[in-house]
Amino acid sequence: MAIPLSPSSVLSALKSAGLNVVEVKSWKTHNRNKMGPWGPVNGVMIHHTGAYSSQSSMVGMCYNGHSALPGPLCHAVIDKSGTVHLVSAGRANHAGRGDSDVLRAVIAETPLPLRNEVDTDGNTHFYGTELINRGDGKDPWPEVQVDAAARWAATLCLKHGWSERSVIGHLEWQPGKIDPKGFSMDLFRARVAKHLKGNSGGIKPPSKGKPTPTAPTYPGRGAFGPGKVNVSVLQLGKQLVRKGFGTHYKVGPSKTWGEADRLNVAAFQRSRGWAGKDADGYPGPETWRLLFK
Repeated sequence: MAIPLSPSSVLSALKSAGLNVVEVKSWKTHNRNKMGPWGPVNGVMIHHTGAYSSQSSMVGMCYNGHSALPGPLCHAVIDKSGTVHLVSAGRANHAGRGDSDVLRAVIAETPLPLRNEVDTDGNTHFYGTELINRGDGKDPWPEVQVDAAARWAATLCLKHGWSERSVIGHLEWQPGKIDPKGFSMDLFRARVAKHLKGNSGGIKPPSKGKPTPTAPTYPGRGAFGPGKVNVSVLQLGKQLVRKGFGTHYKVGPSKTWGEADRLNVAAFQRSRGWAGKDADGYPGPETWRLLFK
């Protein structure tokens, strides 16, 4: 049996793990505890949000909920930059009813059975995070976002003395669910295990590595487009890859502008919640600033 962590304990542990944490409104007391028990907690559940208009609107929706499902809809929302937005520290509407056999496997930390029942209230037993992603198999998963989610999960597991087997996806809990779509939960658990290994004193913050080079000066919109060949196109492509938006490159970025560059830039722009001309795949000064931030 595990008692849920206090808000201050969660906040301190996540910051110690080197995560960028944002406290949303009254998250420490924002919960659905009056609707049912919160705890004992037994594990951590990973979700994706589905379609969204902007990252900020999705954080707000996860805090407030909607007409069909009151908020909070999770405990943390992790955006594409890897920022962890805390929206609740109590019972949240995220897991729904799922399979008691899966819960028993999570508690025992044994391989998961196939979920085929909806006989147990998961909102009692699981911490949940919503990762901002459309879940269509096309929206990219930036490395920084997935790693932040693994660190978030590992931090909670460490505080409770759990292994990576206490981390599951929504699709492993409730029949008919597909989230998180776009990465393997087995590989995700391997990430969690790596963060847990040898870290009895706390999850290590991300290695700073080499100092981040100064962002290059924006060369102007005229540097990009069909027929353009210059170093700025190469700089752009390399930064897109670093940020997790290089999926359209077949052999990697180059000095020659191509359709893959435009598609990767458009994917980055859409990740900011932009649409229409703001997400046309041609980097303006704001796209350039955010990309090299």
